[in-house]
Formats: sequence, structure tokens, C-alpha cells
Amino acid sequence: MKIKQRLLQLKLPSNRSAFLWGPRKVGKTYWITHTIKNAIYIDLLKTDVFAEYASRPALLRERYQRYTGSLIVIDEVQKIPQLLDEVHWLIENQGLSFLLTGSSARKLRRGQANLLGGRAWRRNMRPLSYLEVTGFNLERVMTTGLLPPHYLSPQPVEDLRGYVADYLKEEVAAEALTQNIPAFSEFLRVAAITSSELINYINIARETGISHKVVRTYFNILEDTYLGFRVSPWKKSKNRRMITTEKFYLFDVGVANYLARRQPRIGSAEFGKSFEHYILMELKAYQAYKKPDLPITFWRTSTGREVDFILGDKDIAIEIKGASDVHEADIRSLLALIEDGPVKKCCVVCREREPRWIHKNIEVLPWQIFIERLWNEDFC
Repeated sequence: MKIKQRLLQLKLPSNRSAFLWGPRKVGKTYWITHTIKNAIYIDLLKTDVFAEYASRPALLRERYQRYTGSLIVIDEVQKIPQLLDEVHWLIENQGLSFLLTGSSARKLRRGQANLLGGRAWRRNMRPLSYLEVTGFNLERVMTTGLLPPHYLSPQPVEDLRGYVADYLKEEVAAEALTQNIPAFSEFLRVAAITSSELINYINIARETGISHKVVRTYFNILEDTYLGFRVSPWKKSKNRRMITTEKFYLFDVGVANYLARRQPRIGSAEFGKSFEHYILMELKAYQAYKKPDLPITFWRTSTGREVDFILGDKDIAIEIKGASDVHEADIRSLLALIEDGPVKKCCVVCREREPRWIHKNIEVLPWQIFIERLWNEDFC
């Protein structure tokens, strides 16, 4: 197994700056050190570097104001929000460019930090895509996930255990300004179990023993730290009463399965749920790197009919099946959607070996072919 060149591309003009967000271990630092040449690099994860800038943010201006036209990378910028005032001044007055990476926007927003008022582009880095690796093993990915060090690890479960213990629980709990780490840990477990399901704050509060208001806060923290995201319902139905509740997914299928204590095997119901989660990870990577404004929604009626995902303004409906054989019964929701709404294309993404048409408007696609078509712009 090897990692190929990452799909993220960021070609900054000399007079532009950018934020690059993403969870820890997603590969931001590796990408920068192997892609960005001749940049000044400031790593705030180093204790001595952090200490000097935390005590005197003006050092940034004093050291680099004469480096006109240079690119300065500041890694984990959210650790010192006051640096952004100095960044703003250097952009405006000295023409410097900055690449500012971070794993949490929450601290910046909460402290009303200077987010540069439109002077910086926004980019997000996602876990690995199928197209970024060799030796892709679908069943193994359900355990390892697609964070680079976990995907490559000979002992991924041990690494996931450390990631959850050291990062998700401790650091994210610190973001919540709570000392109740056991409650937050239980919330993470329940959030992983219910990942891909409609959010029910009251039920999750009952399961975790905390108030539904705290549950809402914890979900917001996961979003602000790029550890999860909501998927909204599609709202173009003409004739049916639709569900308006959002779904929530953790950012990585391996992390979700570890937290939920699942070991999905091909053919199991757990595998089907994890397979849907993985395909959504590919959609989110495509959205992040190719079409940041692409809507990703789902269709669900009040009677329980559901289509997993609908992409964009062209309304491409995607049903995910972990099976190796798709039957007529598997497309009932797609047929109901075709009758109801203005979808332009429908497909079932599955583990069949070859593409075929199961209905005049519904194509069955092996998941590898679907991903290749997606990135080749054959859909959106």
C-alpha cells in the first residue's frame, strides 16, 4: 500500500492568502512540506515556537515585514488567534502571502479572531480518496479508515485507539470547555453508532445522560473541528411530504467504526452502512477539491422512502448498496423519486463487477467506476 500524489491543488497567486482546514493527521503538514517550495514555515505545534509567538505576536511583523512577496506558512494557527491581526497587517501593508492551516475554527470564532475579511481563500483537506492510494482494500478500509497514518499502519486499531484517546476526547473536550470527559466519550460513541441516521437530539441525550442542549453543542464542536458534518434533506419534492431533519456523519469511516465498536464484514448489515459512509467520504473529497459549492443532500419522505444522496443543481440521485447483486426491490425508492422530483440522472453504486441498466433511467455502477466517473466530471 502506498499513497500517491494528493488530489488537493492550491495554486496561490503572489498576492493571495489561504486557510487550509482539516482534522489532525489528515495530511496537511505532509502536503505542505512536499508541495509548497521556498516558503517560510512556522510550526505552532513546536512548544518553543508556540511560546515565543504566544507571548509576543508582534514578533511575526518584526521578523518578516521586509520579506515582501514571500509566502509564510503558519501551521495550526488557531493555537494563537492574535497572530491573525499581524497577518492582516502584513497582507495589507507589505504584500505578503500566507497559508494558514488549522484543525479547529471554533477557537477563532469563539474568540472573535480576525478571519481576514475575505482576504484569504478557504480550502479543506479530506481523508484519502480511492484515487490517492495503491492497493486499496475495501473491507480493510472499513477498519483502518482513510487517515494516512492509519491506512498505512500495520496496527491500525492501536493507532485509532491512540487517536481517539489523545485527540478526539482530550483536545475536543477542551474545545467544549468541559471537564466531563466520560460524558463526551459516551457522546462520541453514540454519535458514531447513529452516524448516517437522522439526528435525534433527545434520544442521544437520553442515551448519553446529558441535556439535549449539550448534545447540540457537542455536534457543533465536531463540525467546528472538522470531525463531522451534517447532510441536509433535499427540498425540491413536488408531491410528497418530506423529512426536514438533518443527518450527521463522522469524517472518517474507520474512526466511526472504532468508536461504535463495529467490525463490518462484507455481506453484513454493518458493512452496508459503512459502505454508504465511505462513498460519502469520496463525495465530500470531490466537493472539497473540485466543487466547493456542490450541494450534497438526501431524499426521505415522511413515509420512510429514502435515497441516500442527491448531488448538486443537476440533481443526480445516488443509492448506495453494499451488495454484489442489485435487484428490482433495491430501486423502489429511486423509482418513487423519479415520479416525484426533477432528478436528471439516477444510479445505484454497489459491488457488482460491470455497469448495467436496471431500468431505463437507473444505471447500476461498480463503486470503482462510479468514483472514476465522478472525478472525471462525468456526473457534475
